[in-house]
Amino acid sequence: MNETSPPPERAAAAGGSAHGGPPRRLVAATAPVAKALAGRRWMPVWGVVRHRGRTSGTAYETPIAVVPTTSDTIVMIGLPWGAKTNWARNVMAAGSATLRFRGRDVALSRPRIVDGTEAQQLSKAAFRPVLKRFPAAIVLDRA
Repeated sequence: MNETSPPPERAAAAGGSAHGGPPRRLVAATAPVAKALAGRRWMPVWGVVRHRGRTSGTAYETPIAVVPTTSDTIVMIGLPWGAKTNWARNVMAAGSATLRFRGRDVALSRPRIVDGTEAQQLSKAAFRPVLKRFPAAIVLDRA
């Protein structure tokens, strides 16, 4: 932790996450809109990744932003909060997931975490400046 960041207890109390994840207040405020729009046929960037909890087995649906790539054989999802995001860890543990994107379900397999530099190389040029700020992305093969 650097000197300017609040201690984890204060970060959590202020609506952030004590372990560096997304701010809980931000997630709570945007989740209903994201869930309503994600995966729709007319929504070009937002999708819903369906996965299971790695210990509980509980089914989850998480709205995410799909990053356009230079290859039609892969799907990439940026991880602005890092590779320890729960849904990403669940997908990695399972080795697969389903993506609801543009009104269709897409089976995904072989998940792998890539760093920001590799993510930039895989993405279309217009999205590279955004990915430059991300610590990681998850890349999956279309099954």
